[in-house]
This record gives sequence, structure tokens and C-alpha cells, in this order.
Amino acid sequence: MDLSFTPEEQKFREEIRAWVKENLPADISHKVHNALELTRDDLQLWAKILGKKGWLGYAWPKEFGGPGWTAVEKHLFEEEAALAGAPRIIPFGPVMVAPVIMAYGNAEQQKRFLPGIASGEVWWSQGYSEPGSGSDLASVKTKAERKGDKYIVNGQKTWTTLGQYGEWIFCLVRTSNEGKPQTGISFLLVDMKSPGVTVRPIKLLDGSYELNEVWFDNVEVPVENLIGEENKGWTYAKHLLSHERTNIADVNRAKRELERLKRIAKSEGVWEDHRFRDEIAKLEVDIVALEMLVLRVLSAATSGKNSLDIAGLLKIKGSEIQQRYSELMMLAGGPYALPLVREAMEAGWQGDFPGGHPQLAPLSSTYFNLRKTTIYGGSNEVQRNIVAQTVLG
Repeated sequence: MDLSFTPEEQKFREEIRAWVKENLPADISHKVHNALELTRDDLQLWAKILGKKGWLGYAWPKEFGGPGWTAVEKHLFEEEAALAGAPRIIPFGPVMVAPVIMAYGNAEQQKRFLPGIASGEVWWSQGYSEPGSGSDLASVKTKAERKGDKYIVNGQKTWTTLGQYGEWIFCLVRTSNEGKPQTGISFLLVDMKSPGVTVRPIKLLDGSYELNEVWFDNVEVPVENLIGEENKGWTYAKHLLSHERTNIADVNRAKRELERLKRIAKSEGVWEDHRFRDEIAKLEVDIVALEMLVLRVLSAATSGKNSLDIAGLLKIKGSEIQQRYSELMMLAGGPYALPLVREAMEAGWQGDFPGGHPQLAPLSSTYFNLRKTTIYGGSNEVQRNIVAQTVLG
């Protein structure tokens, strides 16, 4: 296995780096590098810039309007965009539901939904988890009852990330109670402007609204919005989750945040503490190891093997690394990392921060927020069982 990049791949990297440098708005890059709050407009602007270039669906094949890049080229694009300070692509449309529509949707559905995802015009949300269905996703209870040419949907989804911006939502719904729980689930696309859809924000510890509940009260959904076959949604859901878990690893963001951790350690005077530097070094080793694991997956994909076999392992290590770098940033900031001053997380804020350390303002919010990473997308405990069964045998 050769993990070095070819001259052609290095040239591709340089082209990507130059394009991102020219097209990424400087104010957005500043916010990302300093963990300041990104607005919907910030996220949508970058998505549309990528969409205009044909790169929002950077992992898509050419037949669906993507660039048709190799696995390595996709990795290089992700790395260069992350290191430049580009916002993370909101995955629900281009990374998660689009591959399902490509693989299992009919030609009319592909023609109808993929262009709006590729351009960044349509914001998608994910309707998987429910109050009683998290890692045990097969127990979903949101019901879709077919009546003529429509489904009538009733139920509740929760932890819907950025659902307050959603225009469409893909949902797992129960269409049958016969047989095993997995056999009665269908995959449905729902217009969030439909009568009966209610989005209720969930207020986080820091006062922000990132998560939501979504309620469905006799929502009418046309039958043509069903992806694939009725009661086969579990198969499609697993296909999507493999992409989600690989995306959660987010090794390139970890590399960028490692550099931010080093900047904070130097500015806060703990860089010369050899024990603290040891902790940073151990984190860096873990990030390099995760990158090598990602490259092994890419190498397998290049040779025609299934690159998603160890998606759960990528999710486990990536989520733990995110928690570790957020914890080390908190330790570097010490007591000045604790105060919550929401205004200080906005770009251009000119107020006074305790101790005069405004760069530490986002740390506590990020630390608490990233506690979720080992739970969402399938808890790490469950992922270890899956890895043991599917990889180790």
C-alpha cells in the first residue's frame, strides 16, 4: 500500500488550494479559524459558491452532475478546504440523502431533487432519531399510512440539526408493524412547508439553537416522494449511515483544530509546559493515525474494495479526537475558558472579555457541544459492536 500522493494528485491539490483561496470569503474563513458563529447566510453562501463551480456534490459521479473525482481527489479537496477555513459542508443534502436518491430513487426523483441539492439552493434536514429511537433506530414510531396517492404522516423526530433552516426533510417512517421492526420502515421525502409540520427549537446550554424537534400532524406526502420500495427503507438507511459515519470522522477539521490548539497553548503560556506538549503530541499522533486509516479506506476504494466496511471505526476515532482537542483547548485556557459571553462569539465584537482573552470565548460551548459526537450517528458503544461483528468476524 503506497500512501504517498502522485505528481498528478499533488498538482490537483495545488489547483484546489488556489481556487479555494480565491473564492472563499475572507470573513467566513476568519470565523471558521476562530470558531466564531456562522450564520445561515454564511453556510448557504459557501454552499452556493461550491454549487456554481459544480463542487458542492464533490463526491458525486459525473452522471449526476458531480466532478467524478477519485477517492483521493475527494480527500484532497476536503483537506484543502478545511485548512483554508472553509465551513464544513452541511451534509444532509449532498453527502447523505443525495447518494440514496442516486442509488435507489427513480429517474424522475433524481431529476427533481438532485439539481437543488447540487446548487446549494435547497436546505435538507434529517428525520431519523425520535424520543425513543436513537441508536435503536429500528424502533421508529413515526407512522405513514397510505391513503390513495398520499401518505398521511404522524409522529415526532428529534435532534434535527439546523432543522430551523430546513426546506425538505428525509424521514424514516413506519409503514408496517408486521415482522421484524426493520422490515416495516420506509424512506420518505417531506416538504417542510407542508401543513402539519411544526419545528420546535431545543435550547442548548449556551443559549443557542442548533437542534430541533419536528412534529408531523396529519401531514400529506405524495406517494411519489417514497424512495425505492415501501418497507425497504432500512436498507436505504444503512446506506446513508455509512456515509454519515465516514463524514463524522472529519479528520481534516481535526488537523485544522490541532493548529488552533497550538496557537491557544502558545498565547496562554502553556506551550512551554512539557507535560501539556506531550498531550498535544499524543493527540497529533492520533490524528495522523486517523488520517492513515482514512487513506487506507481510500486505497481500498481505489482497488475496488468496499470502502465503507470500517465506517464505524472512523466514526469512533474521529468523534473521540474531536472531544480530546476541545478538552485540551479548555485546559490551555484555564479559568478564562469558562465564562459564557455569547456576544463574544460574534465576529467584530469589541466588548470586554474576562481576563482579556476573547479568543477563548467559544471554548466552553464547543467543549460541551462536542460531548454529543460519541452518541449521534450511532453511539460509539454500538459502533464497536458493529465493527466487531462486520470487520473482526
